[in-house]
Amino acid sequence: MTMTDALYQEVTAITEEYLGPAAERFVARQITFHLNKTPQELAVEDIPKLIEWTKVTLGLLTEDRQMIEDFGNKMSRLQAAHE
Repeated sequence: MTMTDALYQEVTAITEEYLGPAAERFVARQITFHLNKTPQELAVEDIPKLIEWTKVTLGLLTEDRQMIEDFGNKMSRLQAAHE
């Protein structure tokens, strides 16, 4: 597993806490549509933009602002751990 595959898997694992089994497809679509990359091309420097888009999309799915903030915080910590 390469660094980018590992990063994608970590992002998916965080997202699974909130979306369950739909997380992998959700994350892959966010990366493809908003970053114009394949999930395997995800890089640490893409995380801020991914957080931004994912939080917007989650906001369409839930009104739970705290959950969305928790998700963003976990993703930010993931980014910091890889920098």
